[in-house]
Amino acid sequence: MAFCSEVEDVISMSLTVVAFLLEKYGVDPKQIGRLEVGSETVIDKSKSIKTFIMQIFEASGNTDIEGVDSTNACYGGTAALFNCVNWVESASWDGRYGLVVCTDSAVYAEGPARPTGGAAAIALLIGPDAPIAFESKLRGSHMAHAYDFYKPNLASEYPVVDGKLSQTCYLTALDTCYKYFCHKFEKFEGKQFSVDDAEYFVFHSPYNKLVQKSFARLIFNDFVRSASSVDETAKENLSPFAALTGDESYQSRDLEKVSQQVAKPIYDAKVQPTTLVPKQVGNMYTASLYAALVSLIHSKHSTLNHKRVVLFSYGSGLTSTMFSLRLHEGKHPFSLLNMANIMDIDGKLKSRHEFIPEKFIETLKLMEHRYGANDFVTSKDCSLLTPGTYYLTEVDTMYRRFYSKKPKEALCGNGEVANGL
Repeated sequence: MAFCSEVEDVISMSLTVVAFLLEKYGVDPKQIGRLEVGSETVIDKSKSIKTFIMQIFEASGNTDIEGVDSTNACYGGTAALFNCVNWVESASWDGRYGLVVCTDSAVYAEGPARPTGGAAAIALLIGPDAPIAFESKLRGSHMAHAYDFYKPNLASEYPVVDGKLSQTCYLTALDTCYKYFCHKFEKFEGKQFSVDDAEYFVFHSPYNKLVQKSFARLIFNDFVRSASSVDETAKENLSPFAALTGDESYQSRDLEKVSQQVAKPIYDAKVQPTTLVPKQVGNMYTASLYAALVSLIHSKHSTLNHKRVVLFSYGSGLTSTMFSLRLHEGKHPFSLLNMANIMDIDGKLKSRHEFIPEKFIETLKLMEHRYGANDFVTSKDCSLLTPGTYYLTEVDTMYRRFYSKKPKEALCGNGEVANGL
């Protein structure tokens, strides 16, 4: 799992991924016309993360950028993405790119949930003729009121979690979104949808076991809706559970076990290629779903042309959507191959720094002390950071946050010279 050191936070990570995206793809900051951020990590109850990122664009003279932050647990990134896509598809579009940032630090109080945390930021560029295209009419959402995971204590960044309820809410939302998605597919495509109609499925990934359960639910849903959509072995194994009510099916350990066994070979082909980054980095909240999509591009970029990818986004409380993408090879610099090369997932994972659990706990205790605090200076130790990374240097007496960017060669807070490429 990943975690932020005392010099990084969701703002510094956002600044870093935006700067890297603009640089690596040769995008002029003036070409950005909308910037949307999805996050559930609260730094300020009024000032958006988007306004911090504007420092990059102000430097180029571009302040004509619409959009703000979207917040609802892990779903905020998807809301931000839909806002940008809808803008590009609308009469309001001015011909420039949209930019989406998903950024979160997932931390928990002491207990069994703490090792499931993670931290990440992902930036997505939105524009016409993209290699990753939306099938905009193929979208099913489910929104409801639930207390499965929430953060009512504004003096702490730790959530209140009802683990059992949260899993049930997730699977209920999945089933409902899939039902609506299938209805839309049948309406616009003129035929029934099953998992055979998409090459890959990407899920919000709090932990991988839930992803496995989720895909197995889709297989079970296909069987219940139309037994002919699954093979004879699946029919035979799933038939004893056909009469279960929805609530009964969520509580049935036997169904869970059998459906995962039935789904295993299909899961290995259609879902496993999406799981690398979430399994290595942990729960990234808003970035989790898109880290799974990144994993797919990393592992299968050479064979994704014309492939349909179905994604399921979930945020506790609750908000959820299932939607569809069509992937194409694309043209440089926005080809899938170039994306895979620029993202360099293997290189990033190999460049991680390992810490003992005691160091992790020590860092969380420091963050607890600093949460909502003012008038402190960080160590400014950027020795472990990649050149070009932004980091927090100070929070002054007025709670204003200040950030610096690590240059290619920098004298860091620990006195060491850190050389970049």
